[in-house]
Amino acid sequence: MTAQLPRPAETAPPLLPRTVVLVGLMGAGKSAIGRRLAARLNMTFRDADTEIEAAAGCTIAEIFARDGETVFRTVERKIITRLLTEEPPHILATGGGAFMDADTRAATHAHGVSVWLRAELDVLIARTARRTHRPLLNQGDPRDVLGRLMAQRYPVYAEADLTVVSDERPPDTTVELVIDALEAHFGVRLPHRAPSAHHHGSGHGSGHGSGHAPSGKPLPKTPDKSVEKP
Repeated sequence: MTAQLPRPAETAPPLLPRTVVLVGLMGAGKSAIGRRLAARLNMTFRDADTEIEAAAGCTIAEIFARDGETVFRTVERKIITRLLTEEPPHILATGGGAFMDADTRAATHAHGVSVWLRAELDVLIARTARRTHRPLLNQGDPRDVLGRLMAQRYPVYAEADLTVVSDERPPDTTVELVIDALEAHFGVRLPHRAPSAHHHGSGHGSGHGSGHAPSGKPLPKTPDKSVEKP
């Protein structure tokens, strides 16, 4: 008699009931944080820009050059709405302008939980240096462009359900902060790193979820200290 094999990890039910939508400017770390977060939570990672390029058969820069930003935003909205409404809960990294669209924001609020990865200008400059595949940064001095985008977009990003600072610390530290925020928001325990590696004294986490309790278990109601609003 053949022993029954354990169910593959990728078929396990998601630990969260909604898709986590990462928003923020280019260089905020949405893809880097998103991939690590998805691996930690055993959820699929999807990148909206990658999905758009696959559907269009060309790069984002080519869509901007050929069709303009208005057409791109329409395609972007359709792709993100489809991912939110037709795919199981996953981790979704979105482009910097996606959350600026009112319909995309509404779909995100209705079907997902939005997390703004908030980064300061110097951090964004350092992370986007020497990258030529970002159309908006090719329109002038990157510091000026990013400064204008921050002024335009940060008030709208602030409408996200959760805000986590993305700074010079390692990506895994930011992942821990996102997990803290998600735990407080949904009231469940989620997988953390080993206690010795968990962040200490960051001022952004509530301190629960050190990894000792089973994931997916409800947490007692506590103030949401892991959410830092600007």
